[in-house]
Amino acid sequence: MLIGIPKEIKDHEYRVGATPAGVRELVNAGHKVIVQKDAGSAIDFSDSQYVAAGAKIVATAADVYEKAEMILKVKEPQKAECKMIRKGQVIFSYLHLAAEPELTKLLIKSGAIAIAFETVSANDGSLPLLAPMSEVAGKLSIQAGAKALEKSQGGRGVLLGGVPGVNRSKVTVLGGGVSGTNAAKVAVGMGADVTILDKSLPRIRYLCDIFGNTANVIYASLENIEKNVVESDLVVGAVLIPGAAAPKLITKQMVKKMKKGSVMVDISIDQGGCFETSKPTSHSNPTYVTDGVVHYCVTNMPGAVARTSTQALENSTLPFTLALANKGYRRALLDDKNLRNGLNVIDGKVTYKAVSEALGHKFVEAEKVL
Repeated sequence: MLIGIPKEIKDHEYRVGATPAGVRELVNAGHKVIVQKDAGSAIDFSDSQYVAAGAKIVATAADVYEKAEMILKVKEPQKAECKMIRKGQVIFSYLHLAAEPELTKLLIKSGAIAIAFETVSANDGSLPLLAPMSEVAGKLSIQAGAKALEKSQGGRGVLLGGVPGVNRSKVTVLGGGVSGTNAAKVAVGMGADVTILDKSLPRIRYLCDIFGNTANVIYASLENIEKNVVESDLVVGAVLIPGAAAPKLITKQMVKKMKKGSVMVDISIDQGGCFETSKPTSHSNPTYVTDGVVHYCVTNMPGAVARTSTQALENSTLPFTLALANKGYRRALLDDKNLRNGLNVIDGKVTYKAVSEALGHKFVEAEKVL
């Protein structure tokens, strides 16, 4: 198969669909790889390294989309990229379609096979291609929140861990999944007063076991959410319903009751955000203020540490990429129900139920189309 790796064009997105090491694996398996010029140069993966790994360098994104049978990238195709997608072409990347009605329409119109990293599953129901970026985003959320709390950044002017004789900052994490757990780990490590809220009792027991007395873990009732959010200096939204729009757990009324200069970081913004006051931001302009509360809602947070993120993501995606290339998309999807769960759009049909429900498109079972 001919696999194409374009340069990402989303604001301050420096990740790349494959490293030179990943390209070497694909070439060794008998496939051809074309890489857009300077696709990985911003994170020290040079064109010469890709060539040494067996890839061919092409000048433009148009060259990649025109020739490749499968496009391997990181972020969802931007509008300019959608115009280049061909009928029957496989797009393997993050998509987050439940929060992207226009992108969904463009992919339907294109006739492409759109497979989303974030809905590929494992036998235990986990999301192996989302997990590494959730880990990164969780850790970054505390970093970003701590910075936004500085007075010069519009925050309250408080230090997360405090100092002797001064109260620690209160951090509330909504959701105890992969990103929420990693956020809590970093916040605890920085000395903050941390509370984690979740609705799954088995998960709550697990979190209690791993955090012990270093963090409060409580049930995410409306009352508990409101009480802790209003008292917090930093709130991290880390809620996920696989492939679906995130539920709005923090209302506008709650935000109005929060301390002036407190900070909210919405990791769930890729899926529409879990705060009613959330709206997508970029690394160029990451924050805005609503009712005196600083909001950080960057839609590609892991792009801030793009080299680490690219390597971590490839470790998870490469086996699935190889399966698609070795077998062809149709056989690979039929053979593996977990990979098939990643199929969101094919031949103009929506095959992921949560996306169809969120956007009002007719749902068609993937097996029937395949």
